[in-house]
Amino acid sequence: MANGGGGGGGSTSGGGGGGGSSLRMSSNIHANHLSLDASSSSSSSSSSSSSSSSSSSVHEPKMDALIIPVTMEVPCDSRGQRMWWAFLASSMVTFFGGLFIILLWRTLKYLWTVCCHCGGKTKEAQKINNGSSQADGTLKPVDEKEEAVAAEVGWMTSVKDWAGVMISAQTLTGRVLVVLVFALSIGALVIYFIDSSNPIESCQNFYKDFTLQIDMAFNVFFLLYFGLRFIAANDKLWFWLEVNSVVDFFTVPPVFVSVYLNRSWLGLRFLRALRLIQFSEILQFLNILKTSNSIKLVNLLSIFISTWLTAAGFIHLVENSGDPWENFQNNQALTYWECVYLLMVTMSTVGYGDVYAKTTLGRLFMVFFILGGLAMFASYVPEIIELIGNRKKYGGSYSAVSGRKHIVVCGHITLESVSNFLKDFLHKDRDDVNVEIVFLHNISPNLELEALFKRHFTQVEFYQGSVLNPHDLARVKIESADACLILANKYCADPDAEDASNIMRVISIKNYHPKIRIITQMLQYHNKAHLLNIPSWNWKEGDDAICLAELKLGFIAQSCLAQGLSTMLANLFSMRSFIKIEEDTWQKYYLEGVSNEMYTEYLSSAFVGLSFPTVCELCFVKLKLLMIAIEYKSANRESRILINPGNHLKIQEGTLGFFIASDAKEVKRAFFYCKACHDDITDPKRIKKCGCKRLIYSEMSIYKRMRRACCFGCGRSERACSCMSDRVRGDVDTLERAFPLSSVSVNDCSTSFRAFEDEQPSTLSPKKKQRNGGMRNSPSSSPKLMRHDPLLIPGNDQIDNMDSNVKKYDSTGMFHWCAPKEIEKVILTRSEAAMTVLSGHVVVCIFGDVSSALIGLRNLVMPLRASNFHYHELKHIVFVGSIEYLKREWETLHNFPKVSILPGTPLSRADLRAVNINLCDMCVILSANQNNIDDTSLQDKECILASLNIKSMQFDDSIGVLQANSQGFTPPGMDRSSPDNSPVHGMLRQPSITTGVNIPIITELVNDTNVQFLDQDDDDDPDTELYLTQPFACGTAFAVSVLDSLMSATYFNDNILTLIRTLVTGGATPELEALIAEENALRGGYSTPQTLANRDRCRVAQLALLDGPFADLGDGGCYGDLFCKALKTYNMLCFGIYRLRDAHLSAPSQCTKRYVITNPPYEFELVPTDLIFCLMQFDHNAGQSRASLSHSSHSSQSSSKKSSSVHSIPSTANRPNRPKSRESRDKQKYVQEERL
Repeated sequence: MANGGGGGGGSTSGGGGGGGSSLRMSSNIHANHLSLDASSSSSSSSSSSSSSSSSSSVHEPKMDALIIPVTMEVPCDSRGQRMWWAFLASSMVTFFGGLFIILLWRTLKYLWTVCCHCGGKTKEAQKINNGSSQADGTLKPVDEKEEAVAAEVGWMTSVKDWAGVMISAQTLTGRVLVVLVFALSIGALVIYFIDSSNPIESCQNFYKDFTLQIDMAFNVFFLLYFGLRFIAANDKLWFWLEVNSVVDFFTVPPVFVSVYLNRSWLGLRFLRALRLIQFSEILQFLNILKTSNSIKLVNLLSIFISTWLTAAGFIHLVENSGDPWENFQNNQALTYWECVYLLMVTMSTVGYGDVYAKTTLGRLFMVFFILGGLAMFASYVPEIIELIGNRKKYGGSYSAVSGRKHIVVCGHITLESVSNFLKDFLHKDRDDVNVEIVFLHNISPNLELEALFKRHFTQVEFYQGSVLNPHDLARVKIESADACLILANKYCADPDAEDASNIMRVISIKNYHPKIRIITQMLQYHNKAHLLNIPSWNWKEGDDAICLAELKLGFIAQSCLAQGLSTMLANLFSMRSFIKIEEDTWQKYYLEGVSNEMYTEYLSSAFVGLSFPTVCELCFVKLKLLMIAIEYKSANRESRILINPGNHLKIQEGTLGFFIASDAKEVKRAFFYCKACHDDITDPKRIKKCGCKRLIYSEMSIYKRMRRACCFGCGRSERACSCMSDRVRGDVDTLERAFPLSSVSVNDCSTSFRAFEDEQPSTLSPKKKQRNGGMRNSPSSSPKLMRHDPLLIPGNDQIDNMDSNVKKYDSTGMFHWCAPKEIEKVILTRSEAAMTVLSGHVVVCIFGDVSSALIGLRNLVMPLRASNFHYHELKHIVFVGSIEYLKREWETLHNFPKVSILPGTPLSRADLRAVNINLCDMCVILSANQNNIDDTSLQDKECILASLNIKSMQFDDSIGVLQANSQGFTPPGMDRSSPDNSPVHGMLRQPSITTGVNIPIITELVNDTNVQFLDQDDDDDPDTELYLTQPFACGTAFAVSVLDSLMSATYFNDNILTLIRTLVTGGATPELEALIAEENALRGGYSTPQTLANRDRCRVAQLALLDGPFADLGDGGCYGDLFCKALKTYNMLCFGIYRLRDAHLSAPSQCTKRYVITNPPYEFELVPTDLIFCLMQFDHNAGQSRASLSHSSHSSQSSSKKSSSVHSIPSTANRPNRPKSRESRDKQKYVQEERL
């Protein structure tokens, strides 16, 4: 047999060619991109050897070795023989050798244990004897050999434990090592993919083959890791038979053989693909996979892919090598990826036939593989598809956009709540809203809600999940969110359970990220106290709870004081688009007011130093803006919102103003206004940012900024600060003398007195104010004389007793207070109620029973018992309803004076007549049973029936003894007894109410569409929005849905919620809420200068134009003239009109319905029947004289009954038909009520 030289020729059959010539082998080498450096002579030699190979093959049909391609650069076997058996043998010897050693060790150990069993028993008996002898006092030497064995066992155990820690995922080192092994296994598999394009076996130079060097380094690491695993294994036999161990046996030793023989055999390196089975474990170690579905999905995919790639590697090996018993002659050239394709079409039972196995080994393997592969394909693939298909459509993660904020909205996510929220949040009247809204809810949206999200896809995203799951909070990037808004289900059957759910959401979010700002809706007022228990809840940092019951009842209570105010406030805090109507109808004027909203803007430096009324007048006349409040920062930088504070307060630098305007762009005028540039401009639209270089700050203001910067730390006063020059300090003294009552300019060295000044605009007690003329800056102020009923005037002794010994106000001084009363003492029978002369009172018709959810009537009573009313001005409140329900509410009501209960039903006309409903100032209809009915159309049935029942009642006009006289509202400082004023303030006698239609009623509704049933004579479309309906425009209907807009309003400006709560709750503060959370009741307190100063705050009233000091403007006058006169003369801030619905008609009308006009323009024409909404100052004089203790009321009244906002109960001179005995009984009863 002739063998070829270095050219690779030989007298044997071709390597892997199965009997072909060496010329075929040479062509195969070129086809596989191997460079052979053989010369032309060696080519001819190959040709000549071809013939000898043919002849020799006849004599030697079977060969022990096969020819492989060699080169001069690689020192391989000069004969070019294949040595695949050496590589396979290294793996087999390692595997079976180790297995034999383990089995031999176990056998010997077992035999040793069996043979030495008796000896062990003998030693144990000897130990017992030795122990007994030691007990007798005989000392025995310690067995040193046994100690050495124990030490050796301890050393082996410690090494085993160390190895276990190194390969476990319980420690950081173990996790890093496990991940590194997996990554290197994938790297080795990638090297196999690269080498699979070369022949199965070829000569390689270790020092020049880069992939072989890398593979060698990887396998050295695998060998070390195998050693750690072997040491840590408890059962060495099972470890030896593990899949990962088998993979190491057939991949690690062949690499070392490759280095030794300078040749490479692709062999079984494809087994590294089995490491992919651990992919799921690795992802769990890295905390990437957390859910069971994701773990299961990755498990199925990893098993399927690893099995697929491993089987493809085996087919690639046998098809490119051939069958050994056929001398490898039946091989075929298939790439690895063609084998991958073959395996896929095979186990899917498609079998195109374009690629198939030719070798016997390949076909035999395919027979068994198609059984297991088909089963795996049929079971794994459908399950994988199901898991992928069942993945949450909205289960991704939010990707924050640079430069754009986002908020998270969760809670009650429905089509109605989301549409209402988006309509207000993304309203065009706001500035450019560069905020993305991320909704998070655990239920996927329905088709309608999904369509809504798609319509707002540029600013809205939805993710399915729960805020109670920290993983879902991480998905929506709650830590980088600007705020989190939680919506409540206003229509739930159990409000307490709904509040509990929202409180748990707050706890979960705050636990995940304590600094996140949260705005949540709450249904019940008493549940707000639970939010204070959350350590990270901080209202000073922007956390707010919008209590719907508190605000809803507060709005209704303000309507009892000024009818229609609930509608005006609801429209102000909602974003409404302007709807233009050309026809001269009441809707035209109403909708012009509806387009106004509440905005905030910093005031221009041109306003610094001016009084609030001056700035307010300038804004209204010049800028066409209505400013109603400012944010005042005290010396210690604590901010308070002051509503119409009066002319004693001067505007500071950087003051934030609260404006009523139609859009945000208009409010910018207050910031851009410059006296030098805009003083002569008449068109407010031209007031824009000017380019002049204005001298904004005077020298004094500069020194004030220096003083704030350097003196707040040391706590010194202005005079003690060294930063101020003598001249500037003298200017401060001059300013103090000019404004002796200014709490802004005057600075006292006393820290306590300064803090008290910060809390209250004025530090004068009522008695001191009386001596100073009552009005703080009105030199012409004089005590106000009001009509009174002699029956209701307590004696001087009683007044002194009340001043000195009785707790009249709560501990904060914000509300009238009385000692707790038993409910039996306030219960009236029908006859007792009829005998009580009730007039100018508030009737609350309440539907509820023992099982009804509590409404929280305290929130209705508190605004009506605010301390900025004098005691005689408090309206008597009569509850008509189930006594069982009212007993449950009484615990929160027993500290309020002038409260009575008539057990009965609001549907009983006898009960309504007993409480003189025709003489009430307001009738409120509430229901606690609304959310217990599934049918939305029937939720308001009780309230609607009660409203229609009252409107259908008829009253006898002969009841003149209970007629309510009216008089024009006398502003503080106007002396009614003055000869100049007496003709204006003539006493008017209004006819009494003869039909229930004219009774002022406000009805609470749950379902907005039910408003159509309240008025039978209106023409409202059932699909009309609530704010466009006549009952809502007239202030006779109120629905809690109008409060939805407060969520977005509070987000854009957290002062908005503080302002509205100040307006409608009568003065509730966070401190008061904390007190109520402790005791669930108001605590009484003795009057101190501090608490009495809390009474000095403005309140809402209605000003009549039919008589009074403004009667001359009522007939064709301009609203702007009225605004300026009221502001300059009485510090009253007008902000709207309550007008008769048919006042625009030339023909007289019998309709007594009124509607609301918000912020009319300057030139708006007034009519005599108009009632003006105004913010009036607290009048200290009204409660200081005997003449002031009349039962008057500053509120809106029905036009058929009265035209002014102050009414008193008629005196005995006006009651000729009243029996004397009844007079005495009433007098006695009323005196008792006054004492209560």
